[in-house]
Amino acid sequence: MVAARFLVTGKVQGVWFRASTRDEALRLGLAGYARNLADGSVEVLAVAEAAAAAARARWLHRGPPLARVAGVTRSDADAAGVGDGFVTG
Repeated sequence: MVAARFLVTGKVQGVWFRASTRDEALRLGLAGYARNLADGSVEVLAVAEAAAAAARARWLHRGPPLARVAGVTRSDADAAGVGDGFVTG
């Protein structure tokens, strides 16, 4: 399993980014979360097999139709405490 934290910047709040991220995560079988940050970005924690994690990273670079992603920063994360499923907050 691979755990990664992504910081997504651009027009990513108020455009169904978190809900779309959850839908895509469930389709790919990922666990984790997506949450809005005070600076207007979205933080995504994804735990998955390597192939699904790569697909998630590609999706985050484009996001849902109304989003305008300016950048995606990835860092390794600890999967400890991440349950099953994917939540938004």
